[in-house]
Amino acid sequence: MRHRPERTLLYQIVDEYYPAFKAHLVAQGNALPGYVEQEFEEYLKCGRLEHGFLRVRCDTCHAEHLVAFSCKKRGFCPSCGARRMAESAALLVDEVFPEQPVRQWVLSVPYPLRFLFAGRPDVMGRVRHRLPLHRHAPGQEGRPYP
Repeated sequence: MRHRPERTLLYQIVDEYYPAFKAHLVAQGNALPGYVEQEFEEYLKCGRLEHGFLRVRCDTCHAEHLVAFSCKKRGFCPSCGARRMAESAALLVDEVFPEQPVRQWVLSVPYPLRFLFAGRPDVMGRVRHRLPLHRHAPGQEGRPYP
């Protein structure tokens, strides 16, 4: 069964309100950055047969299906974002993790600092350089860090 993005709530909201929002900004003398406009425009075309598709056919049973083109964007499209996440996870599991030992450290910071770091990458860089990133697990202090 074909995915129909036009039936999702997010698609319906963007389709209905994005043109009015864009016109409202223009009336105020403002505009969205070009990459944001492109993200919305491509999202509204993603997965829609009228914007391009491939016809695929099974060599065994000869069943045919239409596969709509996707936007392949990173920021907004949930369908393309999920596909990219699954592909990245498969790459890590199949090719990266089996080859090298891996340790992961997660740093959580309060929300006000997250906003500061997002708006001021230089501040995040200074904080990052002060973090002890090459720590050994307990009991493995004498072993070289992978």
